[in-house]
Amino acid sequence: MVDFLAENNLCGQAILRIVSRGNAIIAELLRLSEFIPAVFRLKDKSDQQKYGDIICDFSYFKGPEYYESKLEAKPELQDLDEEFRENNIEILTRFYLAFESVHKYVVDLKRYLDDLNEGVYIQQTLETVLLNEDGKQLLCEALYLYGVMLLVIDQKMEGEVRERMLVSYYRYSAARSSADSNLDDICKLLRSTGYSSHPGAKRPPNYPESYFQRVPISPTFISMVIGRLRSDDIYNQVISIYMGITVNLVEAWEPYKAAKTALNYTLDTANIKEQAGRYSASVESLRPQVQQLLKEGFLREEIVLDNIPKLLNCLRDCNVAIRWLMLHTAESAYDPNNKRLRQIKDQVINDSKYNPKILFQLLLDTAQFEFILKEMFKQMLAEKQLKWESYKKEGSERMMELAEVFSGVKPLTRVEKNENLQAWFREISKQIESLNYEDSTAAGRKTVQLIQALVEVQEFHQLESNLQVCQFLADTRKFLHQMIRTINIKEEVLITMQIVGDLSYAWQIIDSFTSIMQESIRANPFMVTKLRATFLKLASALDLPLLRINQVNSPDLLSVSQFYSGELVAYVRKVLQIIPESMFTSLAKIIKLQIHDIMEVPTRLDKDKLKDYAQLSARYEVAKLTHAISVFTEGILMMKTTLVGIIKVDPKQLLEDGIRKELVKRVAYALHKGLIFNPKAKPSELMPKLKEMQECNSFLRTKIQDWQSVYQSTHIPIPKYPSVDESATFIGRLCREILRITDPKTTCYIDQLNTWYDMRTHQEVTNNRLFSEIQDTLGTFGLNGLDRLLCFMIVKELQNFLTVLQKNILKDKAVVDIFKALLSAVNPVKGIVANASKVYVNAVTKTQKIWPPYLEAIMKVGQMQILRQQIANELNYSCKFDSKHLAAALDNLNKSLLSDIEAHYQDPSLPYPKEDNTLLYEITAYLEAAGIQNPLNKIYITTKRLPYFPIVNFLFLIAQLPKLQNNKSQGMTCRKAADPVDWAPLVLGLLTLLKQFHSRYTEQFLALIGQFIRSIMEQCTSQKIPDMPSDVVGALMFLEDYVRYTKLPRKVAEAHVPSFVFDEFRTVL
Repeated sequence: MVDFLAENNLCGQAILRIVSRGNAIIAELLRLSEFIPAVFRLKDKSDQQKYGDIICDFSYFKGPEYYESKLEAKPELQDLDEEFRENNIEILTRFYLAFESVHKYVVDLKRYLDDLNEGVYIQQTLETVLLNEDGKQLLCEALYLYGVMLLVIDQKMEGEVRERMLVSYYRYSAARSSADSNLDDICKLLRSTGYSSHPGAKRPPNYPESYFQRVPISPTFISMVIGRLRSDDIYNQVISIYMGITVNLVEAWEPYKAAKTALNYTLDTANIKEQAGRYSASVESLRPQVQQLLKEGFLREEIVLDNIPKLLNCLRDCNVAIRWLMLHTAESAYDPNNKRLRQIKDQVINDSKYNPKILFQLLLDTAQFEFILKEMFKQMLAEKQLKWESYKKEGSERMMELAEVFSGVKPLTRVEKNENLQAWFREISKQIESLNYEDSTAAGRKTVQLIQALVEVQEFHQLESNLQVCQFLADTRKFLHQMIRTINIKEEVLITMQIVGDLSYAWQIIDSFTSIMQESIRANPFMVTKLRATFLKLASALDLPLLRINQVNSPDLLSVSQFYSGELVAYVRKVLQIIPESMFTSLAKIIKLQIHDIMEVPTRLDKDKLKDYAQLSARYEVAKLTHAISVFTEGILMMKTTLVGIIKVDPKQLLEDGIRKELVKRVAYALHKGLIFNPKAKPSELMPKLKEMQECNSFLRTKIQDWQSVYQSTHIPIPKYPSVDESATFIGRLCREILRITDPKTTCYIDQLNTWYDMRTHQEVTNNRLFSEIQDTLGTFGLNGLDRLLCFMIVKELQNFLTVLQKNILKDKAVVDIFKALLSAVNPVKGIVANASKVYVNAVTKTQKIWPPYLEAIMKVGQMQILRQQIANELNYSCKFDSKHLAAALDNLNKSLLSDIEAHYQDPSLPYPKEDNTLLYEITAYLEAAGIQNPLNKIYITTKRLPYFPIVNFLFLIAQLPKLQNNKSQGMTCRKAADPVDWAPLVLGLLTLLKQFHSRYTEQFLALIGQFIRSIMEQCTSQKIPDMPSDVVGALMFLEDYVRYTKLPRKVAEAHVPSFVFDEFRTVL
């Protein structure tokens, strides 16, 4: 019969592919379980309030129209729903495909069983497949893997969360409209079961059988599989079902009477006592045995070859004891709220005298013993034929030499010529030479006969008297014995060791030993070498999910291997992180000693004070701590490069990553704790806290998850701390504190001095030294990060402002009518407005109520622009000071690029960077970091055409002018602190807003200001008012500052206001 797993056996290959896919699906489910978006759990009140209306469970399907109409009724909900879709559709699709693959798996399994019954596979039926050893195994695995999938889904992804994710996927994807979509079937299979993995949660009725019945599988097939499994061994009441997922049968079999009764015999107090006592005694006897075997030089080749069964039995006993004790004492196997389980656990722990440290020591020793034995066997297998041939040659040559001795030709003392012995030894030499390595059984039998013959020849021919002949015979017998030993080195021994040493059941339980591992490393860093063997033993667990995938040559092999290897490497890193932690603890002590205890030795020192400055005990402590650090690093470097699964672990890289991780953790903690501010503190705590010592995501519509971020790493993660305010990180808190203390409603910014003053007390609040302090504390990256955050805040503020403008101001018919009336009054803009004061005052008075929120938004943007300018100045100054060549190179490159782009627009035949060229994008990051940028020239948002936009902004500006006054030394300042307007943020805010729109809006806006100045001046001249009105002074100041900030030529302003007005204005100043 054709081998069931042969490539040309279609029946075998079909079920092998199904089983291979099953293992890959479980790996994907386990991988995804770590990436469930927290928002779908709806645990926080804030999440429930924000997303409650857009995240639904399966109740959605009862009335989708009702839910959708609720969304359509509220534009803000629609906007939130769209943002939520953009952020989550990618991960939802990944989850859906995993869920779909589970459904497809069971459908394919059912189809395979139907094909068997219908005779699709010639000469194969369900019965014949179950009669075949491989077929029987694969069918059992296929059903078992389906059960594991469903249990993994229920344990790792709560029912409600699954439903919400499926509903969200249904709403956001094209699956709802696709005819061939099997979304309905997937929803039926994976709807909530009511099961909860939380301790103390009640088990739903008929669980899990009702869950397994959702897609019915042939009862005949199931009964046949159960028949196959009846005789299989079960490891008492706690079992591992797949990669460390443990199940306590006492709990799992509770609803099934017959199973429960059968298990109760096992759970009899006396039986538990006997089992626990047996394993306790086993551990006590095995520990000294294994330690004896591990002594240096004990496991030599001849001892191993002579004691293979004995060594394998010792290995088997160690692994069985470790498995039983690990599984039956694991916290995860017992529900703390179940009284009976607690009693069983306590009895097991007491009767087995369970000590986790002793069990861990046995695991370490067993892993080391297993590793040494495996390596020896691998080497012996590799050299097996070579050694066997070498022993054969030596034995044959010895016999030929003896034959020559008895020929009487070879001079050997007192040996007479004996032709019979000469011929006999020659024959033996030929017999040894004829032994065939390929036919190991026959060669083994013949070798035994040859050894016996050599013993007999020594006895019957009285050859004992000649020591040299005896030595030759003894050597030959030794070589023949070595040949027998060598021929018995079989791969089956390695396979047995692999099966016996399986540690897949501890894939999750092993984490409970992490603290013991770390304590032992802290006490003795060289323990890492022993742990290496334990990690390799744990890596053998990968064989379980990869076996079938490998057999069928599935492309899933790499991704599944990477997942499990990555999990294991992450665990190795977690355990070994104790080394960098201990190093940094010692470093902190050294720093404390050097700063607080050890005095600095002066350049001149009196002889009698030498002893005081020596401080020998403190210096000895520093030396001791420094030595301890070097011992820790030596310990991890002794681990050697190790292949964990398919990932190569380099100890140097591990140490470097560990140190970086600890450094990141400590720096992040220092910044988190150091930059928390009290908003009520007077004066601000900002400067003192800076002397003592990535927030942009909240402003992005499409959020960047941790697993998508280029800055976040699984090996060296940036820690996340609970928020202490609305900020997510210290940069956010720092930014909001700066915005609070420079708030335009409470402070006045004097541009000439780069300083903020309190409006009421006129005391200095802060100045541009603030940014030098931030540069010193957080460095260029910190300052650049602060700048980026301000950039996102400006974008958010402008977007919110335009939403308010469009929905509130431009939708108010009464306000729009005022704009229309004013437009008709000022047309043509080149002319003079008749009765100007009345027209303007009337329009301002009627629109008074709409300006407060408008002013707040404009000044916020202006305030942030001032801060960005200050940051750019500081970055540029430090760049020129610290890296003058970089600053000069960037400046020249920037100018030449701009020059080329301008030339291209003059003549399109000249070169221009293509769309796929990242030069402009990349150079921008460098320019921003070096402060070679003007924040005022930035386009922050994309905009559409807005009606009345120039007139709205003009009216807003002239509405603010009466609140301001011109001060000869300070420029434009606020008249009353109770009605605050800060000039610089007002100008820069308006300038930034106009910059976001087409330049014709700015032209019209400036023309309206020019007309305002001309009309009021005309009225003053006709009424013979000698002084220039303050509003005109303010409007002229705006034009002056506008030209100065935008670096435009003066003719831009003079196009709207005659130059003589500017001349008169300067005399006023």
